[in-house]
Amino acid sequence: MTRAAIFDPFSGIAGDMTLGALIQCGLDPDWLRALPARLSLDGVGVEIREVNRADIRCAKVDFTIPPQPHGRHLHHIRKIVEASDAPRDVKDRADQAFTAIGTAEAEIHGVTIEKVHLHEVGAVDAILDVVGSIWGLEQLGIEEVYCGPIALGDGTVKAAHGVLPVPAPATLKLLEGHRVRPGPEGSGELVTPTGAALVKVLSRGGPPVEYVPVTNGFGAGTKEFAGRANALRIIIADVASAGEISDLLEIVCDIDDMIPEYLAAVAERLREAGALEVVSLPATTKRGRPGTRLEALCRPGDAPRLEEILLNESTTIGVRERQVRRRALARNVIHVTVLDHDVAVKRVALPNGRFRAKPEFADVERVALATGRPMQDIFRLALVESERRGDG
Repeated sequence: MTRAAIFDPFSGIAGDMTLGALIQCGLDPDWLRALPARLSLDGVGVEIREVNRADIRCAKVDFTIPPQPHGRHLHHIRKIVEASDAPRDVKDRADQAFTAIGTAEAEIHGVTIEKVHLHEVGAVDAILDVVGSIWGLEQLGIEEVYCGPIALGDGTVKAAHGVLPVPAPATLKLLEGHRVRPGPEGSGELVTPTGAALVKVLSRGGPPVEYVPVTNGFGAGTKEFAGRANALRIIIADVASAGEISDLLEIVCDIDDMIPEYLAAVAERLREAGALEVVSLPATTKRGRPGTRLEALCRPGDAPRLEEILLNESTTIGVRERQVRRRALARNVIHVTVLDHDVAVKRVALPNGRFRAKPEFADVERVALATGRPMQDIFRLALVESERRGDG
């Protein structure tokens, strides 16, 4: 079984709503109160209180913040996150969230990501929302996140760039590929950029067909509506690990006139941009020329961005797109100690209830170089330690 968090955004999603729901699901309030100091955000206070939304008891999280810069660039936010003591996986996910926001804003405004000035998202509360939500899920031992249909709200919202339709353009771009619905009527903005970014980088898709609820919690939004709860519900559940069926897209192109090193760099760019898998296959093209077929597997919302990378950075003059259905086994990463060094071990749950484990090559190589032992020795020791813990 896999421990999962299922987001139920029946009234939208925002970072503070996520934190509140996690508090009700068991996240230690004192851990959250200590978070600003761990991010070196001096003078920031954390207020956690119980409120009612349509007679549902919810947790409401607010930050008291001294005067701050009016927005920040992406490199400023990265510096704050990197200097914290958050786990590496948390830092990486947070960076993905802020990069996704910057990329969406850059596309909307027609500028480079380096020039994007993140106003609301660069604020201290947004940094705490993103890092706190991702780190909070890690604190609760969550291995997978799923998200149900998202209520977007309606009307307009006043932003730094003027009055915008709901959802704001960058927010909607972040939600591409996810199930959404407009309304309810008269609700205004229900999804913030931080909430949309959390869904983008954390969610594996819609909720599983079957799961075992363990606990659940409600995080309150700021607005109050008559007769309707403005809250996010998070359900902590155990999900069977027999494999997840998902509908994906495969982007394909054939290339016969590109230097191999540069083609390999394009493949790596696709992986960095969100491709789930990238495969290069030998192909025979027009007039018998040897070539390469490049196949990138991705979620539907990521396809336009990956196609632009292929068209801009490779020599192809066209790409093909086809729908595929993938069954993926549930997996997670555990950490073991080998010769006083940390090694990550990927653990895959098989349909028969057993597990298959494999130490990560980069860690095996690093420990082998540090200790002078052969890589095969480090590999075997990591597997033994994983089996000793009952994880492999």
